[in-house]
Amino acid sequence: MRRLLEAGAEVVCVMRDHTPRSELIRARLIDRVTVVQGDVCDRDLMERALGEYEIDTVIHLAAQTIVGIANRNPMSTLQSNVTGTWTTLEACRHSPMVKQIVVASSDKAYGEQNRLPYDESMPLMGRHPYDVSKSCADLIAAAYAKTYGMHVAITRCGNFFGGGDLNFNRLVPGTIRSVLRGQRPVVRSDGNYIRDYFYVEDGAAAYLLLAEQLALRPADLRGAAFNFCNEQPLSVIEMVGKILAVMRSNLEPEILNTAGNEIRNQCMSAARARRMLTWSPLFQLDEALARTVAWYKDFFAVSHG
Repeated sequence: MRRLLEAGAEVVCVMRDHTPRSELIRARLIDRVTVVQGDVCDRDLMERALGEYEIDTVIHLAAQTIVGIANRNPMSTLQSNVTGTWTTLEACRHSPMVKQIVVASSDKAYGEQNRLPYDESMPLMGRHPYDVSKSCADLIAAAYAKTYGMHVAITRCGNFFGGGDLNFNRLVPGTIRSVLRGQRPVVRSDGNYIRDYFYVEDGAAAYLLLAEQLALRPADLRGAAFNFCNEQPLSVIEMVGKILAVMRSNLEPEILNTAGNEIRNQCMSAARARRMLTWSPLFQLDEALARTVAWYKDFFAVSHG
């Protein structure tokens, strides 16, 4: 949202819950945007918002994003991620002002494949609740592009990290919080799961670039999916080690080895995005981690000040 505002966009966001500690409210970004209070699963609300505010570009980010919650409560995840996607797209289909739509899928939509890195030609094979929800949302987006000729493009990003993420059961914010508290960081898995870690500022730039390119050449990009990642896959232990190095901590991680129903090894190729969008990440991983650590230090200093 900050990047959209910096670009001079008039931003309208649909917000279900009021979360006082969120970056939207904490950084007073909410004072610079129009907020529609409601749920993306409410098609009437979505059509009203799109029509009344004459929206021309939709970036669909709304989702339940926590794998553990999805495993415990699949219904809410499927409702948000699947129903929310087709409801948003159907509202867009009935809103003639909407010109381009970017739908946020995920690397999890691929499920577990036999070959690494994943590229966009591979089938979507989610098997666990969160992964299935992203496979479904991804396919629905492609269906609306193909069937109705809508200018929809799809992003599949690696594991996001960066300032503003208050889901402390995630690896990066959880590790940083533990170290700031002088506690050993907790690793839920055996530490050997492989992932792409993708800085949120790079993600925001990628979404904006794709929306702009979709507006300029919709015939080339309609229905296309793009992987976005640093192409620098790391194990969980390696990622924790990088955070500890940035924070100059010698704390040893506590390995719980309790994770289940998660894909073991995932990494992607961003060659299509580099080729078709002339895209590349803006930040190296170490710089992104340093910026992230600085954000959380400030956040906790203010929260406990």
